[in-house]
Amino acid sequence: SFAYFTIKDRLPQILTKVIDTLHRHKNEFFEEHGEKGVEAEKRAISLLSKLRNELQTDKPVTPLEDELPDAALWNQHLDYQRNLSNGNGEPSWFQSPWLYVECYMYRRIQAALAQNPPIDNFDVFKEGKVQNFFESQEAVIALCTYFQELLKNIKDLDEKQLQEELFKLLQVSLWGNKCDLSFSAGEGSSQKSSPLLSLENLMPYILVNDMEKLWSLLVNAKKRNAEKNNVRIDIILDNAGFELVTDFVLADFLLSSKLADEVHFHGKSIPWYVSDTTKHDFNWTIKQLQSANHMWMSRCGINWEGNLKKGVWVYRDHMFWTLPHDFSSMAEVAPDLYADLQKSSLLLFKGDLNYRKLTGDKKWEYTVPFHQALNKFHPAPLCSLRTLKSDTQVGLKPGQGEQIQASEPEWMTNGKYGVVQFDAAL
Repeated sequence: SFAYFTIKDRLPQILTKVIDTLHRHKNEFFEEHGEKGVEAEKRAISLLSKLRNELQTDKPVTPLEDELPDAALWNQHLDYQRNLSNGNGEPSWFQSPWLYVECYMYRRIQAALAQNPPIDNFDVFKEGKVQNFFESQEAVIALCTYFQELLKNIKDLDEKQLQEELFKLLQVSLWGNKCDLSFSAGEGSSQKSSPLLSLENLMPYILVNDMEKLWSLLVNAKKRNAEKNNVRIDIILDNAGFELVTDFVLADFLLSSKLADEVHFHGKSIPWYVSDTTKHDFNWTIKQLQSANHMWMSRCGINWEGNLKKGVWVYRDHMFWTLPHDFSSMAEVAPDLYADLQKSSLLLFKGDLNYRKLTGDKKWEYTVPFHQALNKFHPAPLCSLRTLKSDTQVGLKPGQGEQIQASEPEWMTNGKYGVVQFDAAL
């Protein structure tokens, strides 16, 4: 399966890169922290090398030994995995659910650093995220320019034109998800050209397109709440870099077009899946745009900083997003987060990992309804914007999956296809 190749080839590559990154920052650690920094770097590298060896030799998964607040939940989940195996030995790297061991690897990377102050706050993936942002400059400029031009006459757009612009920016945000560094094992995957020029050609690759449903939900929410302002949209973020800029533009459009009154962004509380957005990435990106020597880029950055100050944009993280659980257990494991999401008018889940967690990362029949695969996870109406990079997909028409499979065996994992898949809450 694709899971096997991911664990066998991609994860060790990612670990090797992490070890290399720490090694290259040795002098910096020395300059900042003296011998203590170098010692911490050596210990972290030794823990990571041990982790890589455990992975490659299919050793049993071991409990976490750090003091981080989620360690107990992870260790409970390991017990749960042990019980699943019905006495068939300990859960190991190649004999366990893919989602679990992949998340576990990233959590162990975090542990290797957390256990080694003074370098415990070092983000081993930061360089790649920064590089992705700078390599995507042309696309960022094109998008910011387009958007600032659009804002000039957004007040004059009729409903049909607003809908058209929303669909455009939803697609830009969808295809922005192609730029994923865990997918390329950390190799460059920036967006070089203007994302707006290729939308027409990419349309046939959207396998499920529920944009009309999103539109009617937003328009109705607006009408219902005309007298009191509280249409809240939540974006559960995926990658930093170019994708994050596409999410910012979409969020700004939702506010500027009065389709939403506030947007809540949900990021990761620790570095995750190579390029996922943390609070630092979120703030850094806005600062970079603000200080860019391009008029429209800096205008975007300044406006977005303003949205945060005014409280119409809110950034949050919660440790649930970096647990191994799929979302059907959120109500039980993180009732506070579930209750918060219930206040939303619409949840937009970005990317492949969120899709895997929405659908329990199972090998579903392609035609199983999305609603069924969500397994009672319904805090609010939700939509997944996802390019396919793993072999789970639901909600297709009869024969649709088989037809693509016949001509393109890699269709579920090559990032060429996408979905805008909606589910109304009960």
